[in-house]
Amino acid sequence: MNTRRVCTIAAWRVLALTLLAFALAGCAGIASKAGARLSASLSAGILDQDDIATAREGIPAWLLLVDGLIHDDPRNVDLLLAGSRLYGAYAGGLVDDAQRARRLSARSFDYARRASCVRRAALCEQLTAPFEAFAAQVAQLQRGDVAVAQALAAAWAGRIQANSDDWQAIADIPRVQALLERVVALDPDFGQGEPWMYLGVLATLRPASLGGQPEQGKADFDKALALSHGHNQMVRVLYAEKYARLVFDQALHDRLLQEALAADPHVPGLTLVNVLAQARARKLLDGSKDFF
Repeated sequence: MNTRRVCTIAAWRVLALTLLAFALAGCAGIASKAGARLSASLSAGILDQDDIATAREGIPAWLLLVDGLIHDDPRNVDLLLAGSRLYGAYAGGLVDDAQRARRLSARSFDYARRASCVRRAALCEQLTAPFEAFAAQVAQLQRGDVAVAQALAAAWAGRIQANSDDWQAIADIPRVQALLERVVALDPDFGQGEPWMYLGVLATLRPASLGGQPEQGKADFDKALALSHGHNQMVRVLYAEKYARLVFDQALHDRLLQEALAADPHVPGLTLVNVLAQARARKLLDGSKDFF
């Protein structure tokens, strides 16, 4: 299998885990018709869950609730974004069946697409246009469009991951990058550093000799770590796996993973993603000597 393709697939697979915290955090206020208090309580319960199996079994009921709310209010951008994030997070981080992941990620992308059509019809019309036309519309996005742009980028990344054997899907990565770059240009502090983390992975997909930008990726990861105040351990895990391994810096690699493992995962809104990150950190650290 082509090495570049393997790296790309692995990058999106890891990124999918990071969506979980941000996806659920965005759901707390969506269900005004079903009861905002109930919605907030359910979201908090999932976000603060430290047992992966319980989360995997419980989230599908939340998906059905979001589907019902969207059915009753199909042009509600907040509902569409919440549905997109939650489906994408679940498909990429907690589903092992490939066909099921493709179906769920397709729904995630559809909800994000529909949100963009409501919020920015001109962008919606150019999603499949030649890249130049698409990029021109991305450049027209304003600060009020940041949430839609970020959700669309995340859902697109999830669809790429779920269809990683399709080169046409992988060819859409520059569109994801264009959206992310516009997001950080408009709102550098958005999403506790989530867009910077994505950009860090994109910059470290390839070594510098093959067109990658590892030092830019390092700067992006540092920015993401700072914006999360060091509380999001998935940033450290991605930093170690994507940058430190790329440049063969074992000292940095092991330090970042040890810091992730030493951290208390119980952070409001980040507990579940931190538990997932620590499980991955253990595997990477165990394989450190073999890799380096």
